[in-house]
Parts: sequence; structure tokens; C-alpha cells
Amino acid sequence: MIFTRRGFIQSLSRTALVLSLEDVLSLALPAQQPAAQQTAPQQTAPQQTQIGTRPTFDAKPRPAPKAAPSPVTGTPLGFSFIDVAKESGLHAKTIYGDEHKNRYLLETTGCGVAFYDFDHDDWVDLFLVNGTRLEGFPKGSEPISRLFKNNRDGTFTDITAKSGMTRSGWGQGCCVGDFDNDGLNDLFVSYYGQNILYRNHGDGTFTDVTAKAGLTQSRTRWNSGCAFLDYDKDGHLDLFVANYIDFDIKTAPLPEAAGCSYKGMQVACGPPGLDGGKNILYHNNGDGTFTDVSQKAGMWDTIGTYGLSVTVADLNNDGWPDIYVANDSTAATYYENQKDGTFKDLAIEAGIAYSPDGKPQAGMGVAVGDFNRDGLLDIVKTNFAGDTDSLYQNLGDGTFEDHTYLSGLGINTRYLGWGVGFVDLDNDGWLDIFISNGHVYPEVDASHLDSPYAEHKYVYRNLRTGQFEEVTNLAGPGITAAVAARGCAFGDYDNDGDMDVVVNCVNSVPQLLRCDTTIQRNWLKIRLVGAKSNRTGIGARIVVTAQTAAQEQSGAGKQPLRQLEEVRSGGSYYSQNDLRIHFGLDQATKADSVVITWPSGQIDTLKDLPANRLYVVQEGGKILKTNPMGSSK
Repeated sequence: MIFTRRGFIQSLSRTALVLSLEDVLSLALPAQQPAAQQTAPQQTAPQQTQIGTRPTFDAKPRPAPKAAPSPVTGTPLGFSFIDVAKESGLHAKTIYGDEHKNRYLLETTGCGVAFYDFDHDDWVDLFLVNGTRLEGFPKGSEPISRLFKNNRDGTFTDITAKSGMTRSGWGQGCCVGDFDNDGLNDLFVSYYGQNILYRNHGDGTFTDVTAKAGLTQSRTRWNSGCAFLDYDKDGHLDLFVANYIDFDIKTAPLPEAAGCSYKGMQVACGPPGLDGGKNILYHNNGDGTFTDVSQKAGMWDTIGTYGLSVTVADLNNDGWPDIYVANDSTAATYYENQKDGTFKDLAIEAGIAYSPDGKPQAGMGVAVGDFNRDGLLDIVKTNFAGDTDSLYQNLGDGTFEDHTYLSGLGINTRYLGWGVGFVDLDNDGWLDIFISNGHVYPEVDASHLDSPYAEHKYVYRNLRTGQFEEVTNLAGPGITAAVAARGCAFGDYDNDGDMDVVVNCVNSVPQLLRCDTTIQRNWLKIRLVGAKSNRTGIGARIVVTAQTAAQEQSGAGKQPLRQLEEVRSGGSYYSQNDLRIHFGLDQATKADSVVITWPSGQIDTLKDLPANRLYVVQEGGKILKTNPMGSSK
């Protein structure tokens, strides 16, 4: 028998032995000093260092293994990203902490962003979460989150004043879903402090229904990533809210007093040495109110803590939504749905808790997608500087294998990742990977380090062989421009058939990255409207099958390749993607079949749908709207 660290840890989980968090971490790294005693980092082993206040590791870049020649390698990229935020009217600056030195970790996390079609006209609008600063602002000039209406001509209008979204404070994440099933998608925004639920009236105005919905919190929490989901499949959207740190600014350690450092620099303390927050699950009562069921649902029975981003997906293919949380500096959390209103953290058993070496990582953002088109949802997670990002391949038996190095993602360790997505950037039917980067400590710009605070993106092209090719330098000035990025969301804001990106940056204006394509490929979009299931269709699974004429003539049509996606709320880092699900079709002129499996169990099958259109489909198989939005450039 071949002994592996993962196998050893899994064997422990199958016995009566229960390990504490400290026990598990002691298997991976030396004992850490409390935050108040932390000093400059020292080399402890050839492959392992304690970097500042987060346990991260020097993952030496390894070449991807040789594989069969890819049909993509050496071909033109076919797309380029241009930042059009200024000419599109996105002038509002996101404020978050001090611009040059942060005293507390609270000043570092930044904000999310949403592609959010609040008026259901199938032109996605934009919502940008905003923050604040420790010293505050004069009354009437506080930063507030911004809502921009899509003008359908490539520009946006700031309608925040009309909307009623005047809340200020330490905004964090956002997620979208129709919690009251009135046909209008509502907006939830998480905060350090009190969260807020905005009920959508469909005309650009919103009402704060937080208290009425039973979401008022009795104490200050550092709420982080969020997602609507129907975990019990009763047709009403429940709500999951991750929590980062139990943070009180009155008692939090200061770097100069506690000696917190990162590569010899004084930086904000934490999260190691600080108490982790407890994640929250709210059950929708079906009458516009929610009940906190966190403890009895098993949300607190986890190894990892310091929750940041969250994604919801049916990761084990049993028809029920599971929850995956990227945790900072500890094991990630995988809440497997037990189908009885409870969840069990199986991250260790599933192989998605740690790095390939069994070490905790500082996870930031997370996304899911079927990158190798085997009908199983895989996971990509961004991590701290000095470490690789993570790619976990779903094996279909409830477990995953870490394919970070096998896939080619292990070549980069310098930058610090935040927002992330599996997204088909070139419409070839294969999911690529997009990652937004930016350092957590503004102090690095005044240091000797070669890792800047503002950093460029990473773009990885899917080679269709299980591997990716980094194409960052070929992907346009919007990608190579350095910004202090945090949340990012993916959607087709100009309805031209390719996927654009919006990025919320710290102490700067956002980026709106328009994708311009140079290779003609086809596509299909699906927007769902639930009937028995929740009206947003969150949790529904869509399988699209399409063949090109060449495939049909060559006989390849006997075994057509399929694409799989689900409708989900939340994801990336603190952000919300366009709820219209996008499928690249390459040269196929139609989708031979679209099979939709709804949370209710209803299965709808649509045949021979012409490409380059949006289809709005109601549960039961009725097409409510067919919109030829345009064609690829």
C-alpha cells in the first residue's frame, strides 16, 4: 500500500479518533506563537516558511507534465480585454481602509461586486459594494455602495440616490436571489456589522427589510461571503453567510504592540491568533422571514474557520446543494448536504481541505465548474501570496484530487488571488480560468519586496487535455494593468455573446473589462424562471449538448461532448455573476438538446435551439422569451 498524507488523514476520519484543529494543524506545520508574540519570519524547512501572520508555503513552481498534444496550443487566443470603466460611466471610487498603511485586518479584505439585472430586462446592471475608513467621514459624505443601470449602449447611469441604498459602513460581499418568490430578484449585502436585505421593487427602488425578515443580529459579526440556496428543496431560498473573525476594534491587537509582521514589515495582526467567526445558515420560513438554524444544521461543527468566500453546488451529484467555503489560514470547509436539514463537514475526507502536501492554505476566492467536461463539478480556489492557487478535480465518488500542478496552475506563486471564475472566454465550449490579484498589505509598496500591492490578473486558457496555458500577457491591457483587485464578477453586460468582467478595486475606481473577440464562435444563454422551484432557479442544473457539422460528418456525433452548469448565487470573491448561464458552442449552429433538472425534481428537455440567442425558460419547459441578442464579434 502506498502511504500518502491525504490517505492517512482520511483513515483517521473513518475511525473513532477525533482531532482538534490544533491536532490537525500540528501535522502540517510547527506550533505558532500567539499573535501578540509573532516576530519576523524565519526559514524552518527547505519547502516551508512562516510568512507574516498567515501560514503560507513556498510552493516551488513545477512544470506541467507532458500530455497528448493539445488542439489549442499555438493557435490565436481569439479575445482581448479592454478596461472601459471610465467611458462606461463607472466613476465611483471604492473606499476601503487606509491607502498606505493598515492597522487592523478589517482594512484589508475589500468588497465584492454584482452583475445584477434588477429590472429583468436582460441587460445586466451593476452593484458595487463600498467600505469606509477607521477615522470615518463627515455626516452626509460617507461612502455608500453604488447601483448602476445598464443603458443598453455600453454605458451605465448611477441611480443610487433613487434606489434607497444609502447604507454606509464596512461592506463585504453581495449575493442575489428572489427570497420572497415575487418574480423580482432581491439583493443581500454582508457587512462587518449588520447585514442588509434589500427587497426589489423592479423599478430601481428597494426597501430595507432586514428587520422584518428576521435577519437582525444581536451582536457585531464580521460577515463575509454569502449565497442564497434552497438547501431543503422546499421552493424557498434560504441564506448562508460565512463569517471571518470575531473582531472587536476595542480589543484587537495593534501591529506595533503585538509585533505582527510580514517578511520583516509591521502589518495588521491576524487571522492566526484571533478567534474565528461562526458561519450562519438562515432557513426561509416561506412567509418573508428567516430563522437562524446554524447550530442545529451543523454549521459550527467544522475543522476550519476564518471563512471568506462561499460557493454552493451539487458537488457529489446526489441532487442536493452542498456548500464550500474558502477559509483563510485553516482547512477549507465542505458542507455536504445530509438531505435532512443538516450538513456535515467532509472537506478532509473529500480531499479539498488542504494543499497537496496536507497543509492549510490562506484561501480567498472560490469557483466551481466542469473544466474537463466529464459531467462533474470541479473547484478552483485562490490563495495567499507565496502559494499556488488550487485546482481540485472531482473524481465522481465523493472525493477530489488536487490537480494544481498537473493542470499547469502551479507555475505562479508570486501574486495574491481574490476573485476567480471558471468562464468560457473564447466560446470554444471549454471553461478557462480568470483570477484577479492584489496584495493584502499596502505596506509592500514601500518595502524591498518584489510583490506589489497593485497586481495584474491571471488568465489561463483551457487546452482541452486537462491542462491550462497561462495567456495573461496575450489577453489585453485590461488584464495586464496593475490594480489592487478584490471581488470580480462575470457576465455579458453588452449582450454581444462574450463574457465580460467587472472588478471591484481597493481605494480606486472599478474595472469594467470588455471582452472583444476576434474569432467567430457561437454561444447560447439560458435564464431560468422557477414555478414549483424557487423563482430564480437557483440550484437548477443545465446540460447542453451540441455538435458541429464537421463532428456529425466525421461520426464524432455518436459520442457528443456535453457541457454542465448550475444556477448559483454568490461565488468568486464576495461577488455575484450574471444569473443567465452562458455556454460557448464553438462552430455548432444549434444546441441539439438542453436538459434542465430543477430543484423540485422536474426535468425539462428542449431540442434544436438555434445558437446566438438568449432563452428564458420557465419550469415545465415553456420558453417565455427568445432573444437574438447579437452575434460574436
